[in-house]
Amino acid sequence: MSFEMKLHRILERHELLKEQMLEYAGDSENFIKLSKEFSDLDDLANAINKYLKAKTELSELEKTLEDPTIEFDFKGLVTAEIENLKTLIPQFEKKIKTMLIPKDAVDEKNAIIEIRAGAGGDEAGLFASDLFRMYQKYSESRAWNFEILYFNESGIGSIKEAAACISGKGVFSYLKFESGVHRVQRVPVTESGGRVHTSTATVAVLPEAEEVDVKINETDLKIDVMRASGAGGQHVNKTESAVRITHIPTGIVVAQQDERSQHMNRLKAMKILRSRLYELERKKLHSERADNRRSQIGTGDRSERIRTYNYPQGRVSDHRIGLTLYKLPQVMEGEGLDEIITALIEFDHNDRMEIFHEEA
Repeated sequence: MSFEMKLHRILERHELLKEQMLEYAGDSENFIKLSKEFSDLDDLANAINKYLKAKTELSELEKTLEDPTIEFDFKGLVTAEIENLKTLIPQFEKKIKTMLIPKDAVDEKNAIIEIRAGAGGDEAGLFASDLFRMYQKYSESRAWNFEILYFNESGIGSIKEAAACISGKGVFSYLKFESGVHRVQRVPVTESGGRVHTSTATVAVLPEAEEVDVKINETDLKIDVMRASGAGGQHVNKTESAVRITHIPTGIVVAQQDERSQHMNRLKAMKILRSRLYELERKKLHSERADNRRSQIGTGDRSERIRTYNYPQGRVSDHRIGLTLYKLPQVMEGEGLDEIITALIEFDHNDRMEIFHEEA
């Protein structure tokens, strides 16, 4: 099927949905289903109509230009409009091809981000804390809600691990490429000789799963309650508020102790567990459907080194797309991170567009 034939089929479907919505106006269940599909196609149909209209206009103007009786002044206007349309049509076509790429079903979901200190001792913990703050600042810049789920400190401002639920429009679509090993090169505050050390932290970004996304059987859970450890004064010694949930079939363990109430700790632990199970199933399905060609942007696996933050040079390098920015302070404050994320999204769009249109 040719590209234009495919576009006409989409327009026919869009028009049919409009007619069916009128037909089923009194049937709420069918009307809702039809109106959702119509709404999903609406922007695409508008883009297709602009593209086809521009192509028709170009064809008509080129015929006008062939007319030997055309006046000189008018010929100049026609020529200018032809050049304008020749610029616009490829842009319209690219936009349509981008819109035709199947969307990731979880792109509009909220995200749970988990950060753990890696190799490098205290310096790795400090870097993990810096990354956590970077994502918090980035969330603030986009007016997203940043809810801390747990924050396990290890002294001198460093953390062993921390997690947050970030909610807002399209959060997961922006943050999904942040999963992996982040590496820092800098002189630690405890280093008296001024030597640059290399440390790492791992980041995992999971789509937040709702109860409808993942069904968890209570019989598959082993739930332990205990006294919270760490700072907390008398509360730590007197209250068994900490919760550890083990999902027996997968062996996934989630512990939560940041809240004073056992009930709240259980709710937060279940939120994390649900999202981990959802991501596990999502990766399994993706693996089953994937062919031999893998996207160059990476798998998003936490064992994959994705980015280096070099403090002596003020440089941030994303190794997957070969992007280097000399804006380290801005990136760590969140505002400069958007440039990296935008480049990753654009790379992914182009790569998926190429694969999709090869297979179509």
